[in-house]
Amino acid sequence: MFRYKLVIITRRDLKLSKGKFAVQVAHGAVTAALKAQKEKPEWFKAWFHEGQKKVVVKVESLEELFKLKDEAEKLDIPTALIRDAGLTEIPPGTVTVLAIGPAPEELADRVTGHLKLV
Repeated sequence: MFRYKLVIITRRDLKLSKGKFAVQVAHGAVTAALKAQKEKPEWFKAWFHEGQKKVVVKVESLEELFKLKDEAEKLDIPTALIRDAGLTEIPPGTVTVLAIGPAPEELADRVTGHLKLV
């Protein structure tokens, strides 16, 4: 049974290609993990040794993404907001994903438990 997870929240409104989408999710996972390793080393270590559970969910808008970021930060969960470099499909600086955690599942679920899986 996993006790920790990393949640990557994606924006449906951007309509990214499958490849671009996958890369943005990967950016979120790597950035969040590195940030958590610094900010919450005990959470990172537990998550890493449990198998690095990751979940990808979706929201409909940038506004919804920022609300979730605020909620996560109020619970002291590390967050990683990914902005695209703009070299291919979308303008530079476009926010593509928000990753939260790795964090205890019950905390992460308080923020993202209502979201649908991709």
